[in-house]
Amino acid sequence: MQRQGNGSSVSDQPVYHVPDGQLSLSGPVVRPEGSGLPIRGDLAHIALAEQYLVSSYVIPLARKLARAETLRAGPRSDAETVALLAKDSAFEVLDLGSAWVWGCLGPSGPTGYLPLDALAE
Repeated sequence: MQRQGNGSSVSDQPVYHVPDGQLSLSGPVVRPEGSGLPIRGDLAHIALAEQYLVSSYVIPLARKLARAETLRAGPRSDAETVALLAKDSAFEVLDLGSAWVWGCLGPSGPTGYLPLDALAE
C-alpha cells in the first residue's frame, strides 16, 4: 500500500500526446501483471499506447479529490486497498461508471477505483 500526500494542482497536470502513425502489434505483448499500470483488457492510459496494444486508449480527465479516500483494486468498498489518497490529490480519470471511477495517479500508477462522489466538482 502506498500513501500519497497532496497532489499537484490540476493546472499542473501533464499533457499526454497521441502517438503519430499507426499502432500495431509487432510481436507478443506481455501484460504487466500486478504492476499497477493503468491498463485493462479493454482500455489503457494514452501514455502506454506505444507499449501495450488494447482496443481503446484514453486521454485522462484531470480531477482532484474532494476528500481523503481509499483507492481500491475493484469497484467495491470491500476491495483490496491500493493506496490512501489525501484530499485535493490529483487523480486521472480513465473510465466513469455510475458509482465508481477507474483511474490512476499517472501513467506509472498506482491505478484503481474511487467512488464517483470522492471527486471534486
